[in-house]
Amino acid sequence: MQADIAIGLLETSSIAKGIESLDAMCKAAGIKPEIHQPISKGKYIIVVSGPVGEVESSMAAGVETAGKTVEANHLIRNVHKGVLSALNKRVKAEKMEAVGIMETREALPAVFAADAAAKAAFVHLVEVNTGKGIGGKGYFVISGEVGAVRSAINAAAKTLDEQMIVSKIVIPSAHKHLSEAIF
Repeated sequence: MQADIAIGLLETSSIAKGIESLDAMCKAAGIKPEIHQPISKGKYIIVVSGPVGEVESSMAAGVETAGKTVEANHLIRNVHKGVLSALNKRVKAEKMEAVGIMETREALPAVFAADAAAKAAFVHLVEVNTGKGIGGKGYFVISGEVGAVRSAINAAAKTLDEQMIVSKIVIPSAHKHLSEAIF
């Protein structure tokens, strides 16, 4: 299900430029900062949400301010509502059948891939981690029926350059202890 809002994703190679970019983004448009934090390797990530036009204006200001320090930037129109719910937190599923995990070399591609996964199949987004505390990598975790989880992970993989993906795993019939560990 889509949230009828957009999210903008900006990653800079400089913490100071990232903070300055966040300020410019907030001044440029009526957006809501969802995440803004330094991550490993001296990078800074920003995730903002709002109406598409506002996020587009905000992203333009952020990219201009960040200049040469821009590592990545993405705009997701009509983001899946599960992505926002699971950003840097765990959302418990009613039941766990299969588990899918995708790990990315950089933080923000995990958000982009998680959105594609959630839109491709009926799965539950358990977590979308944007790199804090894990060396600047990103990952997302989904659960659902085995076929749906496989379809979602495959769809997510198709949205990214193959070299951006560290690992993609589907665990059919997840053991109950795995459920306890994930939640």
